[in-house]
Amino acid sequence: MPNSVPHIEEEMLRELGLSSVEELYRTVIPEDLLFQGTMDLPAPLLSEQALKRHVSRLLAKNTSTEDAISFLGAGCYKRYIPAVCDEIANRSEFLTAYCGDTYSDHGKMQAIFEYASMMAELLELDVVSYPTYDAGQAVSSSFRMALRLRPGRNEILVPAHMNPEIRSQAAAYCRPFGTLVPVENPFGVLDLADLQAKLSPRTAAVFLENPAYLGAFEPRAKEIMDLAHQAGAIGIVMPEVSSLGVVTPPSGYGADITCGDIQPLGIHMQYGSGCGGFIAMDNDPDYVNELPTYLYGISETQKDGQYGWGRALYYRCSHASRENAKEYFGTECGLWAIVAGAYLATMGPRGMQELGQRILSYAAYAIKRLSALPGVTANPAGGQVFQEFMVDFRATGKSVAEIHQALLARNIFGGVDLGKVFPAYAGYALYCVSDTTTAADIDTLCAALHDILGGTGA
Repeated sequence: MPNSVPHIEEEMLRELGLSSVEELYRTVIPEDLLFQGTMDLPAPLLSEQALKRHVSRLLAKNTSTEDAISFLGAGCYKRYIPAVCDEIANRSEFLTAYCGDTYSDHGKMQAIFEYASMMAELLELDVVSYPTYDAGQAVSSSFRMALRLRPGRNEILVPAHMNPEIRSQAAAYCRPFGTLVPVENPFGVLDLADLQAKLSPRTAAVFLENPAYLGAFEPRAKEIMDLAHQAGAIGIVMPEVSSLGVVTPPSGYGADITCGDIQPLGIHMQYGSGCGGFIAMDNDPDYVNELPTYLYGISETQKDGQYGWGRALYYRCSHASRENAKEYFGTECGLWAIVAGAYLATMGPRGMQELGQRILSYAAYAIKRLSALPGVTANPAGGQVFQEFMVDFRATGKSVAEIHQALLARNIFGGVDLGKVFPAYAGYALYCVSDTTTAADIDTLCAALHDILGGTGA
């Protein structure tokens, strides 16, 4: 960087009337927050070759889901990614430094429009947002929309055992305007008596994960949405998009806002990226005007019969309303919309149905095989699940941590230790299968557990 050259730095400091960069920092950062002393940094790597060697050695320590059999999920899922998705993602028309603009990037605008159109078909809704950061942001913005649509109400009812990362994110995002009120949902199924007890004139919305974080589909989703509406509240549902080829979308049982993550739609698992949220609804002006993200639509041009693509209802967005914006949003996930669009176009309705059926069948097989192991109960509540299910290891005499450490030594990633997330579920784990899981993978897991647990049979 040119400004790090000593004589240029000195010239800039003289212009500011300062003697050092540290003095500049002290004008804006409180003394107690400033680092004191010197940082113990390693020697710099001065060549590209040395840097590549160093980073490669660090990466070689990792074991990814490509290198091991994985039963991890809990919000980020391994899927088979068609080659066309990576090809589209790396095309120079799409892989750009910025999201593009209406007048210069009609191809990119059309790709995002087509993504939104296919998502609308999958969700059976009219309006689908430009991607948010992730599902957590989509849920958080949906909650803020509900709080604006129901002025005077400041409570959002949420499942007590919802995705903890999303709950933390949403609680922080809504804190100035409302609070999250937990409703009991043992084994992932909402307790209707507790819901009814907590519905009040303060309730702005009722939120439901379907399937739940703990894996179960909600058997009374329509009844829950009806109760929300009877209380004057908005119904918000987060589905797993991969399930929508085989189950009714939230719009079919009364959800006013549907939100979630597009990561399962052709986007690789990546540490710190590879997520994009969506918010969808019917074409109700009250709801659409509260949506803070870009919307892409077909635009007429000055030439009859010719169309372009542009941003619809632009006045809603922070880019237009600036300091008067209801929320602020970015454009960093536009590429993932294009990738998800390529995935949906490749799969088609039949492909999404086959995807859902495959995952359902392998989840059922895994539950059957695991439950045959001594001391193990898979899907203890017995309800319908999609790709994730609880596994009860309490009767094995071993902790989940011990079991998973032993699995790791056999190159198998066990599920999430639920006791670390929810103390009430100590001894339980959350396991996940996907379209990349095979019967042989499940058999290998069960054989390893049989050995670890010292059982017989199975």
